[in-house]
Amino acid sequence: MEKPPLPNDEDGSVLAESRSDTALVAADEEGSAGADGPEDDRPAWDSKLQYVLAQVGFSVGLGNVWRFPYLCHQNGGGAFMLLYVLLLLIIGVPLFFMELAAGQSIRQGSIGVWKHISPRLAGIGYSSCMVCFFVALYYNVIIAWSLFYMGNSFQYPLPWEQCPVDMISNQTVKECASSSPTSYFWFRKALDISDSIDQSGEFNPIMTGCLLAAWALVCLAMIKGIKSSAKVMYFSSVFPYAVLICFLIRGAMLDGAVEGIKYMFYPKLEIWGEVQVWRQAATQVFFALGLGYGSVIAYSSYNPVHNNCHRDAIMVSGINFMTSVLASLVVFVVLGFRAKNIALDCVAANVARMAGMATTGSSEHWWPWFNISDPKSVTLQDYREWYSHYGTLLGSNITDCDLEREMSKGVEGTGLAFIAFTEAMALFPASPFWSTLFFLMLLNLGLSTMFGTMQGILTPLMDNFRVLGRHKTMLTVCSCILGFFIGLLFTQRSGNYFVTMFDDYSATLPLIIVVVFETFSVAWIYGADRFLDDVEVMLHWRPPVIYCYLWKYVCLLGMVGLLAASLLRMVFKRPTYTAWNHTTGSETSLEYPGWALVMLSMLIIVASLPVPIGYLLSFLRGGRSLPVEEGEIEPPRERYSKCNSAEPEPNNHHSPLDEDRNRPRSTFLPLGAEHYRLLPQQEEGEEEEDTGL
Repeated sequence: MEKPPLPNDEDGSVLAESRSDTALVAADEEGSAGADGPEDDRPAWDSKLQYVLAQVGFSVGLGNVWRFPYLCHQNGGGAFMLLYVLLLLIIGVPLFFMELAAGQSIRQGSIGVWKHISPRLAGIGYSSCMVCFFVALYYNVIIAWSLFYMGNSFQYPLPWEQCPVDMISNQTVKECASSSPTSYFWFRKALDISDSIDQSGEFNPIMTGCLLAAWALVCLAMIKGIKSSAKVMYFSSVFPYAVLICFLIRGAMLDGAVEGIKYMFYPKLEIWGEVQVWRQAATQVFFALGLGYGSVIAYSSYNPVHNNCHRDAIMVSGINFMTSVLASLVVFVVLGFRAKNIALDCVAANVARMAGMATTGSSEHWWPWFNISDPKSVTLQDYREWYSHYGTLLGSNITDCDLEREMSKGVEGTGLAFIAFTEAMALFPASPFWSTLFFLMLLNLGLSTMFGTMQGILTPLMDNFRVLGRHKTMLTVCSCILGFFIGLLFTQRSGNYFVTMFDDYSATLPLIIVVVFETFSVAWIYGADRFLDDVEVMLHWRPPVIYCYLWKYVCLLGMVGLLAASLLRMVFKRPTYTAWNHTTGSETSLEYPGWALVMLSMLIIVASLPVPIGYLLSFLRGGRSLPVEEGEIEPPRERYSKCNSAEPEPNNHHSPLDEDRNRPRSTFLPLGAEHYRLLPQQEEGEEEEDTGL
């Protein structure tokens, strides 16, 4: 369908980049350049519940289960939670609300939304698509790992409970004896990992098959669009909560659960003075809500135009935070149980070692603290109290048994799920059941986030390219096939190191750059106060004026500060990764080689490049952007001289066009259907004028 011509005013001047109300309506009726039918043909959620589950499923992901608990534990427990809530309220919720409102009103993906402000900003949407693609590549590998572990959970005992025996020497495999059964199974059986990123090695056939299965699941769920994936969401979004609650109830009954919770929530307020903690909290808020991916915009674009997106923003953000707290409780009761068992085993081993000592008169060192003839009767508290007085007198063979030290091991990232958590579940009664349940939960969390990530890729492309919009199934299948073949990079023996690289560098900086441009575009190029006016028309009530100041100053300065802190950290601290040394059976920190530094730099550049390229191409084509240029109708500036919090008069709600029919106001968000009128369609063969859509 051809683009409608821009409307002219009585003097013949054309309303350019900032659309008139009727131009926006025409764009909404026609769809974008890639739409293949009227707006009525655009898919829509069957119910509000479907939409909420989809947004929650996308924002609540694996990071809530293993990243948030780690940060909370490392950065002051309860103090970090308070800092996180503060940044969530002043940065996370406002930016989340901004993306929801923009997507819902324009009813397009990320590319089309930012074109409505200016064609020069179209690159923001393309950068979002690029980042989504990079994230989808490695995120599906994590889903493949979950599939592998879930498949291995259907056996008793679990294959990671004990170290294997070398058939030749009839002894325990040295690599496993030097580490632990769970670490050995993860690094050797699952990944068959190399010692560094320089040693690529051959492909892991089992993990390649799991990756193929993961992409097949995503493709089948996405192939029919949002209606198909939304139905899957009913299970994939709700099931993890059922599992977390089951784990919390079961974990609360375990010895060590109380110690784990105390360790998690113990406040260390002094961490508020560290810049690094603020950077980590802001980054977690940023990624927890999925800002900048375009998925939030894509999902909200299928909503009715008058849906209360402000309430949705607060609700989804609150659910996300409460999920992080719930997951943290589960993680730390399980880690507390695991750490308590390890510490008690340590006590029993040391007491047994003391009992075997034949040193004359040495009994004075432990009497009357405990009875060494019964090692299992010695409590951890008694042993640690004794060790603080006499432990060093008996030589290096007698060691301290520190519960806190054990809890701090294997808490971050994949180490939490595939090492620490699997080790704890191996100690559970009916361990295969709990292991299957846990990895099925990880699978669901990963899939629900993958659905949102894929929507952030497919929706903008289908909305803005006519051919792709007509062949949705082919686009989905081809995208998944391409993702699988590029994803083979992660199934070679060094693949885990590339997953770490993509996770640390392909998304972080590009996404921050995208959100900085988004915020600047709405707050300063279009105008935060004008944006609030348009949201007022859409919602039939005006959001609090505080959003105006948060968008213009707090959010923008916070994101710029986060970007600067991330860049400075890269400059002054050479990027490193954690490698597995099979000889010592331990992890070591290595610096990325030169070629890897070039690769991670290219990831950042390629993902960020569409923003300046889009601006440059539009500039060379002579595209115009806000503010309005000479010859265009000037919007009434006095209305936007400051953020306006005035409430609309009751029963007297008018659109901006009703205020002055001879002076149409440029607008970003479309008005209600009662104000719409169709524009005449452009005749075939007539010169097409670019509306920026």
